[in-house]
This record gives sequence, C-alpha cells and structure tokens, in this order.
Amino acid sequence: MAYVVAEPCIKCKYTDCVEVCPVNCFYEGANFLVIHPDECIDCGACEPVCPTKAIFPETELPSDWKEYTKLNADYASKWPNIAEKKAALPEAEEYKDKKGKRAELSPAPGK
Repeated sequence: MAYVVAEPCIKCKYTDCVEVCPVNCFYEGANFLVIHPDECIDCGACEPVCPTKAIFPETELPSDWKEYTKLNADYASKWPNIAEKKAALPEAEEYKDKKGKRAELSPAPGK
C-alpha cells in the first residue's frame, strides 16, 4: 500500500512532505504533487506534515477522491522527481481550504 496525494494539494503545492520523505518518491506537476506508488515505502512521514491534509494512506482515501490513486500513478511516471523543499505556489494560502479544485489540476510537469 502506498500513500496518495489528493485534491487539497491542487494550486497549493506545499513541499513539506518532500522534505521528510526518506525515499524521494514525490513527483512535481505545475500545481500539484504526486507520490509514485511503487517507490513509496509506506512510512507515513509525509502525512502529518502536509499543511492541506492532502495525503492519505491508499486504504483511507475518501471515496470522493478515489481517482487520485490512478492520477498519482499516472503522473509519477511523467513528471520530474522532486527531492528538496521549495516555496509553495503564490496562491497557496488562498486555495488551501477550497473544495472542488479537481478541474484546476494542470497536467503540465513542474519546474
């Protein structure tokens, strides 16, 4: 079982999780992060440090966000790996508590 990044991360992209990950299994999109399911060692270090509470064990992912399991796997094979903490997106605080952000997820790779 791996951890999954879900909707609350969209348009925020805080990277506190990246900083604590011992295996560098995070991948960066333009406005979202994902976890590579085959690289995640299920240590759970990332979950408590996420400011938006966007990270869940796959078995505890809310049913409304089940599609994020596949999204994480798909994008982790396309986006670049991120291994160091970066500044959050400029609009992160504005979007941190917003709901229904799925349509705003950009498929573009991060930088």
